[in-house]
Amino acid sequence: MTARSRSLEPRTKSADAVVKSICPYCAVGCGQEVHVRDGRILDIEGDPHSPISRGRLCPKGAATFQLVTGTQRVQQVLYRRPGGTEWEPIPLEEAMDKVAERVKRTRDATFQQRDAQGHPVNRTLGLAHLGGATLDNEENYLLKKLFSALGVVQVENQARI
Repeated sequence: MTARSRSLEPRTKSADAVVKSICPYCAVGCGQEVHVRDGRILDIEGDPHSPISRGRLCPKGAATFQLVTGTQRVQQVLYRRPGGTEWEPIPLEEAMDKVAERVKRTRDATFQQRDAQGHPVNRTLGLAHLGGATLDNEENYLLKKLFSALGVVQVENQARI
């Protein structure tokens, strides 16, 4: 061994805390250990005590660190105006207001209280939701509850497709 290699140590050794977490991708529930120092993530590794993954992660799970800290991650909301050809950054609050207004307008225009036979259905077929595998189980649960409360019946997740 060289003097340099003898002085090397894992970056996780300097962590203040190791926080247990679940991989956010496919909903299998693989355990992760998030190594944190000074409130910043140092590394994310498989949890060897996880009964599901026993410390092993798939390539996506192993790259979770980049999901959180990657330089390619979009840090602002991009919006393209109707008829526009360019994306422009807008504040998150403005984007959320636009989404909420459009969901409400579509629901109001397509909400059906009764079917053709007069049975109560309280639904809208004008909205659908397709969730992504980057959402965790809790987020998917809340989205399902939200869209069900809106009367949306077409709620799906890419992990099941």
